[in-house]
Amino acid sequence: MYADCAMRSPEELTDLFRANGRKVTPQRQCIFRALQDNRDHPSAEALFDAVRAEMETISLKTVYQTLHELSELGQVAALDLGTGMTRFDPNIESGHHHLVCRSCGKVRDLFVDYGDLSVPTASADGFQVSEVEVVFRGSCSDCAGGAARRALIPLRTDKTETVAAR
Repeated sequence: MYADCAMRSPEELTDLFRANGRKVTPQRQCIFRALQDNRDHPSAEALFDAVRAEMETISLKTVYQTLHELSELGQVAALDLGTGMTRFDPNIESGHHHLVCRSCGKVRDLFVDYGDLSVPTASADGFQVSEVEVVFRGSCSDCAGGAARRALIPLRTDKTETVAAR
């Protein structure tokens, strides 16, 4: 299900930022490292929590700004997958779709070729479609497993009687 993550290395991102006249700071390099091989499609907040473990002084604003600049440079894709927050996908070089858990919001890449998936001209209603993204929603294995385990726990039964109002 997973291909190699196509995110550039922290060194390549450092060079790219410099080549485009952007500042390279220790905070940004920390963010680059956290994104390398990251398959979780983190939100800015989740990435902030991860990089604070390495660099306590980093700000959420720096994380947002760096993600915004990475997106402008085409190095991450900003995704609105209906999870309540923008998620960032560092895998921008391989065409893929997404699996989204309705319970916990986990997002995973799905590498499936659907051939020439397109909108029939008669149905396009004037739209000029430039890209196709398929999103499957359901339950991840953790949430599906949790639901199955909860189903095995016996429900509490009370032996009290219900008295109808007269």
